[in-house]
Amino acid sequence: EDRASALRWLMEESGVNETGAEQIIAYIRATLGVLGCLPTTECIVAERFFDEAGGMQLVLHAPFGGRINRAWGLVLRKRFCVTFDREIQAAATDDGIVLSLGEQHSFALKELFGWVRSPTVEKDLIQAVLASPMFMNRWRWNATRALALPRFSGGRKVPIAIQRMRAEDLLAAVFPEQLMCQDNRVGAIEPPDHPLVRETMRDCLHEAMHLEGLREIITKLEGGSLRTIAVETSAPSPMAHEILNANPYAFLDDAPLEERRARAVSLRRTDPDLAHGIGQLSLQAIDEVRAQAWPKVRDAEELHDFLLSVGILPLEEAPTWSHWAEELIKAGRATIASGHLDGGSGMRRAYVAAERLHWLHALSSELHVDPAIVEPLHGQIPVASGHEALRKIVHGWMEALGPVTASGLARRLGFPTEAVEHAFLALEVAGVVLRGEFTPGARGGAQVEWCERGLLSRIHRSTLGRLRREMESVSGADFIRFLFFWQHVYPSSRLRGRAGVMEIIQQLQGLELPAPAWEQQVLPARISEYDPADLEYLCLAGIVAWGRLKSDDSPIGEGEEGLDHPKRKARRQTLNRVAPISFILRDNLAYFLGSNGSPGGEIGTLSSAARDVIRYLSQHGAAFLADIVRGTALLKSKAEEALWELVAHSLVTGDGIAGLRVLLTPEVKRRPRRSRLRVISGGRAPDRLMPLGRWSLWRAQEASSGSVTPEQVNEFLARQLLRRYGVVFRELLARETRTPYWRTLIEIYRRLEARGEIRGGRFVSGFVGEQYALPEAVELLRTVRRSSPDPQPLIISSADPLNLVGILTPGGRVSPYSNQAIAYRAGVPMEIGPLGAVRSRLQQRQAAPVDP
Repeated sequence: EDRASALRWLMEESGVNETGAEQIIAYIRATLGVLGCLPTTECIVAERFFDEAGGMQLVLHAPFGGRINRAWGLVLRKRFCVTFDREIQAAATDDGIVLSLGEQHSFALKELFGWVRSPTVEKDLIQAVLASPMFMNRWRWNATRALALPRFSGGRKVPIAIQRMRAEDLLAAVFPEQLMCQDNRVGAIEPPDHPLVRETMRDCLHEAMHLEGLREIITKLEGGSLRTIAVETSAPSPMAHEILNANPYAFLDDAPLEERRARAVSLRRTDPDLAHGIGQLSLQAIDEVRAQAWPKVRDAEELHDFLLSVGILPLEEAPTWSHWAEELIKAGRATIASGHLDGGSGMRRAYVAAERLHWLHALSSELHVDPAIVEPLHGQIPVASGHEALRKIVHGWMEALGPVTASGLARRLGFPTEAVEHAFLALEVAGVVLRGEFTPGARGGAQVEWCERGLLSRIHRSTLGRLRREMESVSGADFIRFLFFWQHVYPSSRLRGRAGVMEIIQQLQGLELPAPAWEQQVLPARISEYDPADLEYLCLAGIVAWGRLKSDDSPIGEGEEGLDHPKRKARRQTLNRVAPISFILRDNLAYFLGSNGSPGGEIGTLSSAARDVIRYLSQHGAAFLADIVRGTALLKSKAEEALWELVAHSLVTGDGIAGLRVLLTPEVKRRPRRSRLRVISGGRAPDRLMPLGRWSLWRAQEASSGSVTPEQVNEFLARQLLRRYGVVFRELLARETRTPYWRTLIEIYRRLEARGEIRGGRFVSGFVGEQYALPEAVELLRTVRRSSPDPQPLIISSADPLNLVGILTPGGRVSPYSNQAIAYRAGVPMEIGPLGAVRSRLQQRQAAPVDP
């Protein structure tokens, strides 16, 4: 629960770095989401799921080491062979055992822990070893060590193939039952009392395996001192991936790698934040399969076919089919039966096909049929007893129902619950049904659910299909709706207070926007009841810094592409007050300033006053405006203009935000109101507002924040883009001015995806190239995709980072310096223009009558 403490403990105890510790925590969280617990030496977890071939894989998570797990796996494989009369594939590693099951392997998963008993474990293991490749390998080794098999003959080495043949001949001589024909073998094999055979068995049981350790674990299981958990999952848990892809040395049978059933499992990446949805079946998938399995009767013939399948159909189950049932009754092909079962309980009145009346006669000695009909001689399926008849009825119903409890089916049919449970057990032995906890709401319930194998497989596939469909790409409009939530622009997602301002700065840091837009449009759109004092506090406390990162980002006109263009030079000398600036956390300054290379503007393009100010700051460090005026002998107004010029050239910054606010205030508002009375001669007019706080060189912040390598800068900027947008693709970065090349970002994102930190895929449709997203962004994207759009329009400024008109939506781009407003509805831009005009047009739309 305490992620920071877990990270610190892992790094101290294991010596891994922070990235490795985070991966371990994510791996454990994903496993907890699927299994509900972590396998330990005190808690053993059995996990069962379907594979792509229609079979099942059973993974026993038991971290007891390879020797014990190898012995346990061989014994379990032998028990399956004896119980179901079919060999299965198995493998064992240090952390678990995998058993590849077929369609006929139907049993309650919790029963697995009781299949191996301590009194017979050694006997079962000996029989399992004799049937495994391990015995023959150890036999050849011991025979060679005992010099019973010559490795050299006539000074030449005996070929390996010849040694194998001679080893088999030697084994046939001392242990003929091991190589005898299977058709002539009866009962268990008794190893002879031969030194080589004893040595081989000892090596197998006590060297390659750990018989004593296995017996101790089985004894603890019998005594209840070990906790056991059985889980039915729709996809393998993360901890099952390693055992499913085990190397050939872990195999407990002689099937080659290319024929392993465990390789038929599709191992898809498990999202740690979504793991809770993978470990259980989808309720929607269960309802969907139930609806598909229940027949859609369209005429009397289809109703007759359904009656042949289920045996009996209570009248309450078919209220809409009564007219077709009457048609069958009139034709003598069906009737209505009722009576008492041999157990004493009453059976509900039900429709019965003429071909299935003998089933009810086997069930009840007091059967009432109204009207009486003649049973046909053809089409009957004979039954030997009432138990077999009930089993066939239950089998037919299970093919039309999804997961159901024994008591639930008994109530529907009017049969005793005990009789239905016995029928379920018989069908389970035959491999027809499986039991477990399938419905999400029924987990931890007292009653066990039963489900037909084919339907359960369809439910699993439908669950995975729904999870995959939820990952389908969204439209550009839905993605813009997602960004409104992700960047807290929607009123319901806005933040509050100083902590909210801090979070917004952390998300948008490094993004250069027109200076006045930060406190006039951007922050108020994301912070409820925005207080400018919060931003001032963060700056004065040394948490946030502000400044311009580049000096050549002002809007470019036609033919102004070069830095040396006369218009560009003139603009840099006659600066305006909408120059873009950025807010950055001081802890991250090195990543933004260290990658710029040279300082923003060229010193040669500065005015003489600006050069005097920058020379003074270089010599004396941070200084107030009064100190700068005294040190440079400039007028206050000239020093102020020089400061603004240096800010716009990305050379100077201030300690607080108050000085920037003064610089951004229009000249008319900064001068005090003149009195209507004439100023007395010799009087002094009040001073205009001047910039407050200390001023220092912007680039000096880089030296104090430490040096970073270009690789570290690129990775930090790549992560910053993910933090800003949640989902990143090439077209989305059109407004970004401080990003590495896309090919560099692709390499970083591929590496992060390989670590499991982010996800790759197709998240937004209509855009080419690779796309990457944070796990938490994927979850929010799903939520937005499933939710209905807000009918109310949302207005943002053209300077807002979410001005993506012409990038994610059709139409021309809107300049962030145009001072316009953009109205979105359902992620689609509706109106663009001055704020007053946009609001007026929106009101006109709302007031306009709706055409019928």
